[in-house]
Amino acid sequence: MTSSSPEKPPQSIEIAREQAHLDLLHHRIGVLREDIGRELRTVLRESAGTAQGQVERGAAAGRLARQLFSLGAAENGLCFGRLDRTDGDRLYIGRIGVPGIGPDDDPLLIDWRAPASRPFYTATAAAPQGVRLRRHLHTRDRRVLRVDDELLADTAAVPDDVQLSGEAALLATLRQNKTGRMQDVVATLQAEQDRIIRSPHAGILVVQGSPGTGKTVVALHRAAYLLYTHQRLERSGVLVVGPNPVFLEYIGQVLPGLGETSVLLSSVGGLYPGLAASAEEPLASAEIKGRLAMADVLAAAVRARQAAVTAPVDVPIGGELVRLAPDFLADAAARATGEGLQHNLARPAFRKILFDELADRLARVIGDIEAGFEEDLAGQMDVGALDRAVWEDLAGMYGQDVAIFDIKAREPAEFAERKANWLEALPRDPVARRLLDALWPLLTPERLLTDLFTDPARLAEAAPELGADERALLLREPGAAWTASDVPLLDEAAELLGHDDRVETDREAARRAAQREYAQGVLDIARGSRDEDGAEERLHAADLITAEQLAEWHVEADLRTVAERAAADRTWVFGHVIVDEAQDLSPMAWRLLVRRCPTRSFTVVGDAAQSSDAAGATSWQQALEPFFGTRWRLEQLTVNYRTPGEIMAASARVLKAIAPELEPARAVRHGAEPARCEGTTPEEFPLRLAAMAAEAARGAKGLRTAVIVPSADLERLAAAVAVRLPAVSWGMDANLEKDVVVLNVRQAKGLEFDSVIVADPQGILDGSPRGLSDLYVALTRASRTLHVLHPGPLPEVLSDLAQEPS
Repeated sequence: MTSSSPEKPPQSIEIAREQAHLDLLHHRIGVLREDIGRELRTVLRESAGTAQGQVERGAAAGRLARQLFSLGAAENGLCFGRLDRTDGDRLYIGRIGVPGIGPDDDPLLIDWRAPASRPFYTATAAAPQGVRLRRHLHTRDRRVLRVDDELLADTAAVPDDVQLSGEAALLATLRQNKTGRMQDVVATLQAEQDRIIRSPHAGILVVQGSPGTGKTVVALHRAAYLLYTHQRLERSGVLVVGPNPVFLEYIGQVLPGLGETSVLLSSVGGLYPGLAASAEEPLASAEIKGRLAMADVLAAAVRARQAAVTAPVDVPIGGELVRLAPDFLADAAARATGEGLQHNLARPAFRKILFDELADRLARVIGDIEAGFEEDLAGQMDVGALDRAVWEDLAGMYGQDVAIFDIKAREPAEFAERKANWLEALPRDPVARRLLDALWPLLTPERLLTDLFTDPARLAEAAPELGADERALLLREPGAAWTASDVPLLDEAAELLGHDDRVETDREAARRAAQREYAQGVLDIARGSRDEDGAEERLHAADLITAEQLAEWHVEADLRTVAERAAADRTWVFGHVIVDEAQDLSPMAWRLLVRRCPTRSFTVVGDAAQSSDAAGATSWQQALEPFFGTRWRLEQLTVNYRTPGEIMAASARVLKAIAPELEPARAVRHGAEPARCEGTTPEEFPLRLAAMAAEAARGAKGLRTAVIVPSADLERLAAAVAVRLPAVSWGMDANLEKDVVVLNVRQAKGLEFDSVIVADPQGILDGSPRGLSDLYVALTRASRTLHVLHPGPLPEVLSDLAQEPS
């Protein structure tokens, strides 16, 4: 008698079983949210009491608020997987961990970042890691739609030598239409991605991957993993740096969807609080600003504002003309900065030295005689610095007793009194204040850069190593808008200048004093009421608390997330920094980021072949060694999940031309149409491009199409498309949820679309110093179809593309 294996239960029965578990999970989360919400309301009602109590109250409130956010964010797609182990255990895998109902009960749901979840991503038939069955749950809202099972005792059918985890679930996800927003792929992470995500967070990890390998997916999920594994990072936060605002909008939903609020997403241009760096500038200007030598230029520009004079300075003050010699001013500047103080913080020390010298001079008995030989000695010596022997010679020349020239020697007490009077008066004297501002101005980073870049003489003095043509590229009109490449320079200037916060400190102290005074008034009224009642034995608030405590009780807890607080604070230090499209960062941008993370804990993600910024790097050695030496490790992503092999073939020759040593990633998917190519005339080009965009929108409902054009032609070509498709979006604030968007290559970096039209490939090649890299980026954004429209001859690197029939 032949035995047979038991039949697998119907899909409907399995769906019902998983639905019951999902319902239990949502019920449990509802109970947890009520409990945490009740605890948060209690904390917020409590009085802070002392400064320490205020800090503890804020920390507790922030922790509870983060827990509530995580529970709410996990609502959709809460549970996506199940592991049936060979030892009989069954584990459900989801976005967050959900504890059991009783204190000794097993968890109802395991967080995808927990060690126990790892086999969900890494187990294979060859190495099952104790897993018998891996189940993927497909859900929408709170409903289970389908389940896909893998029996790891069997060998899954996979393309070529690519080993996939959850092949059915992965391919189903890859075939979905694009939405204009990146979604998390926590349910379909692959083994090589998972390995990199879980790498140790210390040091510099470089993730190299060609287009479609999931570099950004790895970067974002790594941020979530690190926050889960190293909970101290919740206090300092993780910074994720992207190439531009369009990209940040594209990925903006991923980490909140994973329940994380301690991650700041920003471009380099967004890392200077209170400033919108959105203006465009010539690529050559941005390249110069990105050079590491600009740090020396800014340091020289600051030194030039520190009493750096070459001729004596005459000060008409107190009815006299006091001459300050360049040597005295240079010595005063050296003394003021001798403790390593930044410019603005050294200003009080310089002011003290300057005003002391002025008061000393003015306290002397100068009179008409000294004025007479001041004129004789003009430009030769500093009268205030003459020693007694010289005074004696001069007195003899003028037939006077030496004592008449120096009240300091003649009448020490009178001199001291007169000097003290001058020291008190000088800070209020308009001439003295103007002198101080001229010799040592209080500078903001914005003023320093504006003064430098609007004054050819200042720029030539600070940057003699730059040629005249390069300095001309840095000059700007007063009031010009800031660009992204200005932000690292502003940040550098802020470090050189420092911030004298005594005014803010004094203002805060005054505010607190006013609060204490008001609180004291409240307590005094309470005492007065008690006395009027004659209730001497009755306890009142005035008997139990001080005015200081009463004032502190009314300080509200800071409920801003770590990301919100970090975004408002230029000096915030992050626990970890993740840089996407890192090959395009300039050396000055790297310098800024290293300041944001002095521990040098970085994840650097990118593709050297896609380095299209002139200020960027063409190798990781070039980018990283000036800041990290050789202390970094490299990981490679080798599988292309986004782009079918047929479309990737269109960019093969371009990649060879950029970097012959680089191998393209292996494509998971095949069977798409090859890239198509069509020629037209320059005159007909805008109209034909608009017609192609309209055809794409009409023929592929629900799909997203990108028209990628040369930067210099963006406005003209976008306007032409808009005539046929009024709803098209383009520009700095392009809406990626529209059916059709028009972008330049820089804006398209890191994005993916169902369909892509590359317009004027020769124009893209000619439009930047690294045109081949730009073209490579444009050709690798599509997940379904790729069309190339060229006015004039087709570039040689694309000569093997199939031509559309005419």
